Amino acid sequence: MNISHSHEPWNKGKLIGQKSPLKLKDIWAIRFHLQQGRRIRDLALFNLAIDSKLRGCDLVDLRVRDISHGNQIMSRAIVMQQKTKRPVQFEITEQTREAVKVWIAKANLNSVQYLFPGRVKNSPHITTRQYARIVHKWVESVGLDPADYGTHTMRRTKATLIYRSTKNLRAIQLLLGHSRLERTIRYLGIKVDDALEIAEQIDV
Repeated sequence: MNISHSHEPWNKGKLIGQKSPLKLKDIWAIRFHLQQGRRIRDLALFNLAIDSKLRGCDLVDLRVRDISHGNQIMSRAIVMQQKTKRPVQFEITEQTREAVKVWIAKANLNSVQYLFPGRVKNSPHITTRQYARIVHKWVESVGLDPADYGTHTMRRTKATLIYRSTKNLRAIQLLLGHSRLERTIRYLGIKVDDALEIAEQIDV
């Protein structure tokens, strides 16, 4: 007699697909929570993650010199992406520059040190796994479900806000460092209706 065993799918109960970007109200709520808790490192990390739109591996790999000249935090920076080996440029807003400057001073970091050092000997900077846990704590602190958010939430958030405001896919492609526009469309989760709406605005 054959006995069939039913195996529970590994992904049962898990959210499949892209993680949600943060809304503006969520961004401000998390910032307020970090400021109130005097979480200086986390505030710098959060703001820089939003501005830079970098993948987690590139964000944690930043050194002080990558975003500063002497004691001044740059308004724009450029880094080489580990995944694509292509350079990508990003803006650093005033509030992010201030948060990063305060963190560098508190941590007494020099230009060659990692911007977000690790706390264990075998890790010179925080790991992507640690970063993921930090992101979960951020969203959980403001009442959001951590299962719906992840490190790519931080990468997608500002790009999504810019797209909704401008509908400029080429600009988003450049900001995310994508080699192909199709990748940007998939990454933002743009629907057919959105694409048609954009097409209807072009009169040729």
